[in-house]
Amino acid sequence: MPFAGYEMPIEYTGVLSEHEAVRQNVGIFDVSHMGKIRVTGNALDWLNSLLTNDLSVIENNRAQYSMLLNHSAGVVDDLIVYRISETEIWLVPNASNASKVFSILQDHLVQGVSVKNFHDDYCIFALQGPHALSVMNELGVDGSLEYMSAGWQQFENDKILICRTGYTGELGFELIVPNSVAHQIWMKVIEAGVTPIGLGARDTLRLEMGYPLHGNDISEEINPFEAGLKWAVAMSKQTFLGKEALESLNLQRKRIALQMIDRGIPRGHMKVYHDGNLIGEITSGGFSPILKVGIALALVDISFTGTELDVDIRSKLTRAQVVKLPLVKGSAR
Repeated sequence: MPFAGYEMPIEYTGVLSEHEAVRQNVGIFDVSHMGKIRVTGNALDWLNSLLTNDLSVIENNRAQYSMLLNHSAGVVDDLIVYRISETEIWLVPNASNASKVFSILQDHLVQGVSVKNFHDDYCIFALQGPHALSVMNELGVDGSLEYMSAGWQQFENDKILICRTGYTGELGFELIVPNSVAHQIWMKVIEAGVTPIGLGARDTLRLEMGYPLHGNDISEEINPFEAGLKWAVAMSKQTFLGKEALESLNLQRKRIALQMIDRGIPRGHMKVYHDGNLIGEITSGGFSPILKVGIALALVDISFTGTELDVDIRSKLTRAQVVKLPLVKGSAR
């Protein structure tokens, strides 16, 4: 189906079987629709003045989750930042926001910094699951990376950027590969018996971990604090886009995670009630293939302190309990 300007696979063999393959074995995602932006020159200092997290606290060849905010503190995009060195940093923004992120970076460009969009030159494959390392060995590349680290490695006559990151909560790698070797790598993984995974299972996997989806759980109308992402905002930094707006916020909402008590599948925009009073709405919801129940993320009134509430599912108030994240323990670390 159409997704962010691409024709994307929702499923290959079925969402449930693909979800289980990633949780118990290994699967591969083609996420080449994600953005690929390289910043060179005085990359570290410049990006650190724009993004929310503090790039100076991580070493070279490490990855960091961060956000780019608008001037009202809404989230333009959340993205992974790969600090290869102080003078070379790669950004992987979400597909639907990649051009907007690139445009904002260009608007704030200063002398000594170069920003280049490599979107059409590279593919991205995500190899995810407890057995991902054995597949990396079959590819002939070094997978002995710490969590949230990255680095260039030789593959055939090209270099590929291998990142120990992912969107599933499982041990995994994201490979940013030149188009010249993309098909070769994909086929080698498939021939090794790895299951290809579509967008359907990608969504259920990230929801079990409580990872936010831009456009649902975060957006230009939802700020990092109410979305539960304060840990990725370095307020101690002198500046970043949207900092002044964050400093003056009067928080009205907060994120919570839900697991259904009654039967029912919560979906985005369904209303949430407590003691008969409307307190918020579901931002992301679905069925957990591992827990075998409906699960969700919701934005609710910041004054809510209860442990149970009701979700309006098809005009019926259906009980749910507030739970801690992640809902499922992965193998990522």
